[in-house]
Amino acid sequence: MTKLGDWYWEDLDTTGSTNDAGIRLSQHPVAKKMVVSAKEQTAGRGRRGRSWLGLPGNLFMSLVVPGSYQDLNHMPFVVSLSLLKVIKGLAPDLDVKLKWPNDVLVAGGKISGILLEKPENEYIVLGIGVNIAAAPKNEQELLYPVAGLRDYGIEIDRCRFLELYLKEFDKTMLALRSAGFEAIRKEWLANAANLGQEIKVNLEHESFQGIFKGLDENGGLLVERDGRVEKIYAGDVFITKEKRS
Repeated sequence: MTKLGDWYWEDLDTTGSTNDAGIRLSQHPVAKKMVVSAKEQTAGRGRRGRSWLGLPGNLFMSLVVPGSYQDLNHMPFVVSLSLLKVIKGLAPDLDVKLKWPNDVLVAGGKISGILLEKPENEYIVLGIGVNIAAAPKNEQELLYPVAGLRDYGIEIDRCRFLELYLKEFDKTMLALRSAGFEAIRKEWLANAANLGQEIKVNLEHESFQGIFKGLDENGGLLVERDGRVEKIYAGDVFITKEKRS
């Protein structure tokens, strides 16, 4: 264990999933805030049962922080907004956008994967994978187009990126605790891809196209179709290539 500010950090040579390691850490916590990372991740998990491809040199980490089931609604926006801020800090002119519920896009390609899990204790585990050195090349088999930071001239070590991320996460969490979710919601929307434009939404039993109108007070997606605004709390959003920003 290494201390980074008030975080305790464990960097593993290899693990199946940093979230699994984070869940184990939450069962026997050594600090209030903990983070576990790995040089190699062999069985990374994504949202909705998908896998996350872990290429060498990329960042695989899981933050282990105090939180309740109610916090799960807001945490995807804290996590993704913090990630956007780190990337924008490294490359201010880079096209970085957010896509509901927790994707970060660089020039329209997905740069990260985020998986939140709630163990049966007082902690939340926030799994984050970032394509730093490379992105998967077989895009035909992937759900979304992907991107890697090195492809856009950003040269940074995974451990340095982790340090920068923890600082931004702490700042964003402080804003959430002091000003409430409304402040996070506004900042997230200011960086959202295709706000006010058409998107495709895939639900469990249907797909439809509508106009992305914003987020509700709990982080639900607001989509207008057939003249009425619907709230979506679970699904996938797709942006057409010609409108992707």
